[in-house]
Amino acid sequence: MQIVRVYSGDDGESHFQDVTPEEMVVIAGRLGEGDIQLNERQSPSFSDYHTAPRRQYVLHLLGIGEYETADGSKRQLGPGDILVAEDLTGHGHIARGLGEGQRFILAVPLAEA
Repeated sequence: MQIVRVYSGDDGESHFQDVTPEEMVVIAGRLGEGDIQLNERQSPSFSDYHTAPRRQYVLHLLGIGEYETADGSKRQLGPGDILVAEDLTGHGHIARGLGEGQRFILAVPLAEA
C-alpha cells in the first residue's frame, strides 16, 4: 500500500511526500465537512494542471491513477493506495487515468491540521 501526500510548497509548486500508515491514521481522524464521494472515471484520461478541489484523501478502489508535479515527479496509485490531496493553491498537479476501462475512487474530506 502506498500513501502519498501532494501539497503546495512555498515555491508555489506541488510536491509529493510519502506518508506512513501511522501518520495516515492521524490524517484520517481529521474528517472534514462535506460529502464523501464515490467517483467513477474512464481510462485513459488526462486532467491538466489543477489544484485539489478541497483538502481530502482519495482511496483508489479500481484502476490506476498517475499524478505528476511540475518537477516531473510521478506517482502511480492503484487499488488500496491513498492520495492525500492538500495542494489547494499554486500551480497544482496533473492527473491521468492509465489503462483501459473504469476507475473508482473514494474521496473523503479533511479538516485543516
